[in-house]
Amino acid sequence: MLNPDDFLENLYNDTVPKAKVYDQHWQEQTKSKFEQLIGRFPYPEEISLNPKLIEKTEKDEYWRLKLEITTTDQLRCPTYILLPKKKTNTKVPAILALHGHGYGNKEMVGLNHNGTEIEGEPGIHRNCAIELVQKGMVVVVPELIGFGERKLAKHAESSEPSSSSCFSIASQLLLMGKTIAGLRVFECRRVIDYIQTIDMVDQDRIGCFGFSGGGLVAAFTSIVDERIKATVLSGYTNTFKGSIMDRNHCLDNYIPGILQLGEMPELLGLLTPRPLFIESGINDTVFPINHAKEALETINEIYRRFNVENQIDQHFFDGKHEICGDKSYNWLVKKLGKV
Repeated sequence: MLNPDDFLENLYNDTVPKAKVYDQHWQEQTKSKFEQLIGRFPYPEEISLNPKLIEKTEKDEYWRLKLEITTTDQLRCPTYILLPKKKTNTKVPAILALHGHGYGNKEMVGLNHNGTEIEGEPGIHRNCAIELVQKGMVVVVPELIGFGERKLAKHAESSEPSSSSCFSIASQLLLMGKTIAGLRVFECRRVIDYIQTIDMVDQDRIGCFGFSGGGLVAAFTSIVDERIKATVLSGYTNTFKGSIMDRNHCLDNYIPGILQLGEMPELLGLLTPRPLFIESGINDTVFPINHAKEALETINEIYRRFNVENQIDQHFFDGKHEICGDKSYNWLVKKLGKV
């Protein structure tokens, strides 16, 4: 036989662990191995975040700040902070909002790639951060490394705003035993450090919303950092076999040996007992809906095993590969507490 289809199918079946006992021991062991696979980065607690305000813009219902914060001694992360103007006597929840592939974090906060305001119909990120801040929550939107202002120098002058350095950065990190997913998770944890310094934020009410490739980062960050109390995954939840292995995806989706721990829904099940919301478009061709539903069945089973089936919810909406928010935004408000 010349075609390797059957070979790969059999190798997949031999690699993915069969029936598991989903319990605390499984969770602890898998989390530890998971952190090793994505590649640990030394956590620089002694290095100050050193936030620097770049710009401040007043909108009708909120302030939009742009800052840079230090993640390592050699990396700075441009980050938008949306602060609601609504006055309250108590501290409010905060959302770590993570963009997918495109021109970076600007699209999530209602800006074009050149910094001008989006007018008319928004793109697939649907001005997500604006929708969330209008519900009274602080929204923090870091630019994931490889996009926008965080491309490699050789890609910075590209005429295509949505071009990225994902492949170049990911391939170099793989040669060094690291992954770009691990680096993005590491930086998001530093952003959470910053969120905890914002005066109006309740440190015990931090949520996360991630779309597409940002859904991967949201899921992986939530797995390793329990400061995140509720997570929404939009346009990401699936199986590796039905999505990442089935079509050409960005290299930032590939973690060497990840299937040895389990399929994607089993990894997402590591979030138990914390609340999780799954949002997927019925016509999503990037992460197909039939495999999203298959994944949800496994996640539901894990949550049932932990007796927290009331902490998992979903919305399969009439749409494509895009954010919806019709149910997920209010779900976050409900799970993190009213503002």
